[in-house]
Amino acid sequence: MSESADDRSATADRDDDPPDMGDLYDELEELADVVDDPAERERVAAAMRTAAAVEPVGVFGRVVSGFDRGDAAEALLGSALFGIPMLVEGGTSEVGGFLTTHPYSVAGTYAFTVAAVVGILYVSDIQDVRVTHRLLGIVPRRLAGVLGISLAFAVVSMTAWGRVDWGTPVVAVAAVSVAWVPMAIGAALGDILPGT
Repeated sequence: MSESADDRSATADRDDDPPDMGDLYDELEELADVVDDPAERERVAAAMRTAAAVEPVGVFGRVVSGFDRGDAAEALLGSALFGIPMLVEGGTSEVGGFLTTHPYSVAGTYAFTVAAVVGILYVSDIQDVRVTHRLLGIVPRRLAGVLGISLAFAVVSMTAWGRVDWGTPVVAVAAVSVAWVPMAIGAALGDILPGT
């Protein structure tokens, strides 16, 4: 079967793009899969850590890995920037009240929030985000950090500003779920946009 002109053009366009750090990291990951010797595996792992630590010029195009205090602070700032309008908006409580009569909608809201954060961090290609550490061997630490920080900010800030009454926990949980959506999105963007 012969290649069409469009296929050849698309291949040529990809070949014309200069390689970036993500391409290097991908090649190192492929190399790590075929190396058998433990000493060589460690050398490839060291090269991957070095590639992830290289700081290219500009905000975008970096390989983002790990999750430290700086990332947590960026996630908190993003959560606050996107979330404070939800704290002062009366519609948050109204939507929360509606959700209390629709429990599947509460679950859907939480699921959407997690899916949106996963999409921003790992699917959207805003940055080349790599999973280097997992909690319990399953959940990426960056994902857990962004979701946890934004959820904690939603609970604490809505409680501190009197936006929820925990005497009626169903209403409070529903209202927090509404506020958490933009807070989690803001936390994810705040974390990866600076490119750290």
